[in-house]
Amino acid sequence: MSWSKPLTRLGFIVLTLGTPIVLSACTLTPVYSGAMAESPAMNLAFAKPRTRLEQIVYQDMSFRLGSSDSATAPLVTVSVSSSAGDMTLSATSNPSKPVEVFVTATMTITPRDGSDSKVQTITRKASATYTRNGQVLADKAAEIEAAERAAKAVAESLRLAVLAERSR
Repeated sequence: MSWSKPLTRLGFIVLTLGTPIVLSACTLTPVYSGAMAESPAMNLAFAKPRTRLEQIVYQDMSFRLGSSDSATAPLVTVSVSSSAGDMTLSATSNPSKPVEVFVTATMTITPRDGSDSKVQTITRKASATYTRNGQVLADKAAEIEAAERAAKAVAESLRLAVLAERSR
């Protein structure tokens, strides 16, 4: 590129000066802070977890959305299930086998303020992979860790779904 050409120099100047002007019309607001996260509609009460995966989802949701002890706060209950399946379709002599863990979470938000609000149900799925190598203890630890990673991904997806639903 030659800076001696006037057209090239003019194009670069226009691009350099024009980009901030165009981008000044854009606003970025994170979904996890600001007015949306501080609104009273986000004060949710969470039920007690029954499993480790539910505990992960409840902790992540209450940490990011905040929780309330109010008797009129909407009650959030989450049901989490997991399953695992081999990712290979053919037999192999390799002792390391990739496995995928699937986590499905169904969240129910029940209003308790006496209004005619509907019960909201949101279902999300996530998966995580690990490698099974034939060592029982290592395989079990890897399966648990993969299920917990998938539960965190489900919690994030549920949180975004709640924010989208409450912003309407």
